[in-house]
Amino acid sequence: MQQPVNPLLKALLSPLSLLYGIGVFLRNLCFEWGIFKSQEFLFPVISVGNITVGGTGKTPHVEHIVSFLKDQFRVAVLSRGYKRRTSGFVVASVASGVDDVGDEPLQIKKKFPSVEVAVDEKRVRGIRKLCLYNRKLEAFVLDDAFQHRWVRPGLSVLLVDYNRPLNKDTLLPAGRLREFVSAKNRAEIVVVTKCQPDIKPIERRIMMTELNLFPWQSLYFTSFSYGDPLPVFGEGLPFPEREELKETKPHILMVTGIVSPRPLKKHLRSISPKIKQFTFPDHHKFTRRDIDMIGNAWNSLGEKSKFVMTTEKDAMRLQKIGHIEPEIKKNMYYIPVTIQFVEGTGASFKNKITEYVGKNKKDHILC
Repeated sequence: MQQPVNPLLKALLSPLSLLYGIGVFLRNLCFEWGIFKSQEFLFPVISVGNITVGGTGKTPHVEHIVSFLKDQFRVAVLSRGYKRRTSGFVVASVASGVDDVGDEPLQIKKKFPSVEVAVDEKRVRGIRKLCLYNRKLEAFVLDDAFQHRWVRPGLSVLLVDYNRPLNKDTLLPAGRLREFVSAKNRAEIVVVTKCQPDIKPIERRIMMTELNLFPWQSLYFTSFSYGDPLPVFGEGLPFPEREELKETKPHILMVTGIVSPRPLKKHLRSISPKIKQFTFPDHHKFTRRDIDMIGNAWNSLGEKSKFVMTTEKDAMRLQKIGHIEPEIKKNMYYIPVTIQFVEGTGASFKNKITEYVGKNKKDHILC
């Protein structure tokens, strides 16, 4: 569940949260009154985002939407490319680097090579440039764009972490909310993420009551599904079978640069209880010192069965590091993550998205 907040620290930061809230209120008011202009497009634009800071599972949900849209429509993904070293509009390719487009856009591009993926901190410009880059595009998915109100999406998907209820949080910096809870009213679809696969009906009803959505808003619940470990590097060895793991009882060096590593650690315990954790900030750029620290921990385990395990997002950054020991490279794996809808409601979610795109796509896009 949600991590407890130090009451003294929260009290000290509350005045800053008040000032932040005034700024958010005035900004949203400017958009509502038309002082700031939101750009609306005559073709399908789907926004996926959240109200809290990080860690709601945006990338797996974007990938899920892309996975079924790409079979029927020519779809593109646009992100701001957080922590990239470039600026402006950049189209991603499978040969791009994290510094070019950011780790999450690169992950999406490598998973869906035929889908156009681009980054631009100005989403209106990014959409227009993507139109010119590929005039056959029929739909756009905006990653992490709920607060980017310069674009008015035709369909907005809001993600809420089950473990961090909105009504029990506060605005930054005392809490983790980017906006007031009432901002949820801008979303047509709300998805409660990171639920337990066996979440009980009573728990869902409590969450429904707390969210207090309008009748026209659709609510879904999803959980993470972890796939089999895959080599981070091409020369990696196939991961052992479960029966072999039970016999060898390997040591795991868990390396993550994400907001919420706890669910991954819980999953890794199903592989082995012997876990040493290296936790870095979200989107962390791994340094030589970091790699040396991991290498020292690796060498200290001697000849025992051992692996380095990381996330798919972290793998995008680790792949570009050249001074990782060959033996570690061969035994470094990432855990792919997909989403599962609770009680088979994924078909309803898919239908809502595809129906919106089908009704609003144009034969020719002119930006």
